[in-house]
Amino acid sequence: QVQLMESGGGSVQAGGSLKLSCVISPDVYALYCVGWSRQAPGKEREGVAVIESLGNEGYADSVKGRFTISTTNVNYTVYLKMVNHKPEDSAMYSCSYYSCRADPKLGLAAITSGSHAWGQGTRVTVSS
Repeated sequence: QVQLMESGGGSVQAGGSLKLSCVISPDVYALYCVGWSRQAPGKEREGVAVIESLGNEGYADSVKGRFTISTTNVNYTVYLKMVNHKPEDSAMYSCSYYSCRADPKLGLAAITSGSHAWGQGTRVTVSS
């Protein structure tokens, strides 16, 4: 049974930092690519960050330079380190996995439209 379990969300002031974690099943970690997306109320889901099959990272323009995605095979976890938060970062953040695309830009599209399974999400609220 595939499992994706996010944690680390919360409330933070603008300029603050959070680090999200997502524990994934070992078979998913080995066979698929993983990433993070977010959805704010009334808005479409946005691909935030992915790690592609060659280790290439992809980021939405809105988070470049502020968010960093990483993974570890020690405990099969994907992280999203977020610094210098802005109020527009407020959303429900979810990790998911998808069939790798090699190209990070394609991966960012796939994380929103082609994911095979999602975690329950963790909410991030940024106050100004």
